[in-house]
Amino acid sequence: MPTAALDTIDSLADDLSSYLGKDQINSVRRAYYYAEQAHEGQYRHSGDAYVTHPLAVASILSEMHMDHQSLMAAMLHDVIEDTGVTKTAIKSQFGNTVADLVDGVSKLNKITFSSHAEAQAENFQKMAMAMAKDLRVILVKIADRLHNMRTLKVLAPDKRRRIGRETLDIYAPIANRLGMNNVRVEFEELCFAALYPMRARRITAAVKRIRGNRKEIVLQIQTSLEACLEREGLPGRTIGREKHLYSIYEKMRSQHKSFSEITDVYAFRIIVDRVDACYRVLGAVHSLYKPVPGRFKDYIAIPKANGYQSLHTTLFGMHGVPIEIQIRTEEMEAMANNGIASHWLYKSTDDLPSNAHIRAREWVNGLLDIQKHAGNSLEFIENVKIDLFPDEIYVFTPKGTIFELPAGSTAVDFAYAIHTDVGNSCVACRISRRLAPLSEPLQSGQTVEVITAPGTQPNPAWLSFVITGKARSNIRHYLKNQKHSESVSLGRRLLNKALASFGSDLASVTKENIDAVLTQTKLKSLDQLLEEIGLGNRMSYMIAQKLAAHSSIATLEDGNEPEQQGTLAIRGSEGMVMNYAKCCHPIPGDPIVGHISSGRGMVIHTDECNNIAEIRDNPEKCVAVSWDPNVEGEFSVELRVELENLRGIIATLATTITGAEANIEKISTVERDARFIIVNLSLNVRNRVHLAHVMKRVRLIKAVASVTRVKSRRVRKVIKSSIGA
Repeated sequence: MPTAALDTIDSLADDLSSYLGKDQINSVRRAYYYAEQAHEGQYRHSGDAYVTHPLAVASILSEMHMDHQSLMAAMLHDVIEDTGVTKTAIKSQFGNTVADLVDGVSKLNKITFSSHAEAQAENFQKMAMAMAKDLRVILVKIADRLHNMRTLKVLAPDKRRRIGRETLDIYAPIANRLGMNNVRVEFEELCFAALYPMRARRITAAVKRIRGNRKEIVLQIQTSLEACLEREGLPGRTIGREKHLYSIYEKMRSQHKSFSEITDVYAFRIIVDRVDACYRVLGAVHSLYKPVPGRFKDYIAIPKANGYQSLHTTLFGMHGVPIEIQIRTEEMEAMANNGIASHWLYKSTDDLPSNAHIRAREWVNGLLDIQKHAGNSLEFIENVKIDLFPDEIYVFTPKGTIFELPAGSTAVDFAYAIHTDVGNSCVACRISRRLAPLSEPLQSGQTVEVITAPGTQPNPAWLSFVITGKARSNIRHYLKNQKHSESVSLGRRLLNKALASFGSDLASVTKENIDAVLTQTKLKSLDQLLEEIGLGNRMSYMIAQKLAAHSSIATLEDGNEPEQQGTLAIRGSEGMVMNYAKCCHPIPGDPIVGHISSGRGMVIHTDECNNIAEIRDNPEKCVAVSWDPNVEGEFSVELRVELENLRGIIATLATTITGAEANIEKISTVERDARFIIVNLSLNVRNRVHLAHVMKRVRLIKAVASVTRVKSRRVRKVIKSSIGA
């Protein structure tokens, strides 16, 4: 969106008089003179007085017909950051709204991307919060960045590249997300020149060279399109579209195409007066030239996330030349070019929010949802960048509601898009009425049904395939909270067991004694102490000793829970802080021992596992444990089966095992000799009785020579901090 040079506040005031009242223009003037005084003695790298920059930013906003408060904020946007003026001073001079806008923009000016990732993320998080209060904050910031990009040439090359990369990574996608196509294109062109000056010069020269050769073909196609519309009685204007330099470069790079392949495509836009005329024009151009199958998109019926609407089709033109056509109304054209800015530029008298404005508000609310569940600012910006990608798919609920998701999204992303609780409790899905894996990428037009079950929880493995920031942040948030509560619960049981050896339990320890130990360990609360114990970062025995040292613990009467008297009962439902060693695969019924592993909680080994032989009797590292009589769940176990190498024998073996209600996790075979093979299996069973039943069924197969359980595999080196983890 090119801007004419506006040297003075008077020329800006003349422009503003077309849509603002006299009092509002005077307020903008007052803000300008205030900024001029505050920035006195400050100069830009170009040598111009600093106040020329806020004046230029306000000029850009005036082209969008932004209100007087936004223009005042533009005049003052660097005052807090670069002068001694405070927010309070601005508030007293210009009111709360302008002060909040200036404050919101001021906090964004120190974003740095390549070398200060944390500072960038923190500032971006502040921007999201400021945008939530007032969407005009981001428009002032975009105008500020646009003028900085236009005047980038005076800076050193390394600084140009840094600012260009930052703009391309965040501000161009945000402009796109807000539907501001003109701004996005200018950002991309300016960033391209800043990041790759030589490539930009070469593509510019190549485009100029072919422009003359293409002129005749463009004119022929345009004439035939206009004649077609006239024959059909469809009034509309046809304009040829030139591809932008950055768009050409990106297609060459991503699609591995030559410059001539990209520029062989001819693009036109047909703009009509009504929506129904768009579809009639589509029929007319399809009768003129053959359409390319699979290249038609209806963004009128299903608009893009940023409110963009248009019909897209590709045709085989004269001599097989591909022609890309966009068909839209005048209103859609204005919306496509200005997006959220069209709310102010084409504001109706009733002042109702536009479609773009509503969608922008929804997007900002989505940012706040991600921010609420993100662990830190770096995680937040990672999730936001994912959501800024423009490619999208459209899928349907069984009742026909449309959901828009980024390309590559899965049923889990879809479930979280419906509601966080649906995502947290989903167990399976049907895609177009067939059962499908939760990890299967969705395609546009599919109907997706999410199957939920009460009491279920997100699977950590989902993080490897979910696409949307909302799904990723919600899964992480749930797992983090779940791990915390499970750690506290396990820590409480471990500490009670350790205290039992001193004749006490946690309930009988006084608050003073607990506070003394918290001070000593530099922890803030009892829950934090219990979490540390449950995660294996602190030894329950040592904490019990410290609690005992701070008090004369009286011997308790009989009546303690059995697990506090002797062993800790393993229930199978402890979750992520209870792990079962992969070296010996303990299952209910096996004698077991618990190893405290730092950061992971407790790892359960069989009593005879070779990997804990050296630390078996160390009370600081191992805990006496036993299986709870009501233990539940499925447990992994390894079998070694020796059998004759007959046709179909592996299928027979697998059928026998699944018939015994055991699930096969992994299977591998090794030839022993010409006649026999050895099959190594990893199964899920309920307990030793279930395993014995499975082994008995396997032995009944005639070809089976022997079945043995692999009880312990010796690791190369005992890692005392996390054995078998």
